[in-house]
Amino acid sequence: MSKSSQSFTCSSCGAAHRKWAGRCDACGAWNSIVEEAPLSAGPKALGAKGRTIALTDLATEEAAPPRASSGIEEFDRVLGGGLVPASAILVGGDPGIGKSTLLLQAAASFARHGVKCLYISGEEASAQVRMRAQRLGLTDAPVALGAETNLRDILTTLDAERPGLAIIDSIQTMWLDTVEAAPGSVSQVRAAAHELVTFAKKRGVAIILVGHVTKDGQIAGPRVVEHMVDTVLYFEGERGHQFRILRAVKNRFGPADEIGVFEMTGGGLSQVLNPSALFLSERGQASPGSAVFAGIEGTRPVLTEIQALVAPSPLGTPRRTVVGLDSGRLSTILAVLEARCGIPFTGLDVFLNVAGGMRVTEPAADLAVAAALVSAREDVAIPAETVLFGEISLSGALRPVGQTENRLKEAAKLGFSQAIAPSRSKLVAVEGMSVREMPDLTAFVGDMFGAG
Repeated sequence: MSKSSQSFTCSSCGAAHRKWAGRCDACGAWNSIVEEAPLSAGPKALGAKGRTIALTDLATEEAAPPRASSGIEEFDRVLGGGLVPASAILVGGDPGIGKSTLLLQAAASFARHGVKCLYISGEEASAQVRMRAQRLGLTDAPVALGAETNLRDILTTLDAERPGLAIIDSIQTMWLDTVEAAPGSVSQVRAAAHELVTFAKKRGVAIILVGHVTKDGQIAGPRVVEHMVDTVLYFEGERGHQFRILRAVKNRFGPADEIGVFEMTGGGLSQVLNPSALFLSERGQASPGSAVFAGIEGTRPVLTEIQALVAPSPLGTPRRTVVGLDSGRLSTILAVLEARCGIPFTGLDVFLNVAGGMRVTEPAADLAVAAALVSAREDVAIPAETVLFGEISLSGALRPVGQTENRLKEAAKLGFSQAIAPSRSKLVAVEGMSVREMPDLTAFVGDMFGAG
């Protein structure tokens, strides 16, 4: 092979390198760079003319794509309202989190609603999948089952059967005989995903691909796979909690950042139609260090409890432990509290947690986090009927956030009667809710805790 055609790729993160090295500069993995043959050298010259493609303007009106409903409302919500024909969906999640269980339940539900479904397992034998279906009570669903890793055989079967939905579990186990690389390598994953997505578009078959994740929670393999597909879903959850969250991080046919909430039970995954009530179900009387955040996940308002514990540290460097939130955001809020409000946390251990295994990424949670921290430090409880939301700037000012009306309506529905929000928010009167507007963090701390 000539030097110009040589390609070196990291098998861990997919980064391309011009030459071999012992350590990948992108992800830091050792002995992960391998030489790979290119998928295609491409045409040497474009001698013959191609055909003229049809062009349209931006004003061309087209009907919305038809959608097939699974009957599982939480699953359909994350997909944007249902399954779109000829779409490619990538589902990732930690090992044992319940990806196969969720997709087997979804396949059975789609099949019962008239969609022809094929479930191809590359990791388990057919008998193992049937045992899971028996445990979940899905044996009566008309789902065609197969166990194969040869992509050529799988595509031939799909072309003959022409299903409405095909589930491939998982993309890392598939191998293409035209690519000289081991299954799970960057070349194999990229080539297999390309063939499956191309087949889905040409034949009008919806494809769901299951993807393994790395220790950082990212889908393993080349990042280009996420660009190929139409929708990328992550199945999240903590081992110690029975709640699971299906989150859309990319969706060409619906809103991104939409979530569906499920509960793991003995009979499989059951959908949770009111996640706010679920995440607050174990909340007792008002106690120091607890604050309720009225957040938005996609198009859905979700109320979660932010818990904080502040205690004297026996260590030279105090601990900062965060579960369910960005640790960098916690450091920023602690610095603003000390610099703008005069509330030091030096020499104190800080523990922060989002109850119920939920993960909050919205900046609007800043005010609830600050309230929980000061409440824990001052040992003063926030009124139980109060919800909070607002973004904190480095100057200590409170910045307004969007979808205020939806947040207030969800809080009122769950029995809350008071909200604390930033000034200049676009407030709408909601029956049963009174809103206290705060211009900055100093005013909030002084009003709620008599400090600052």
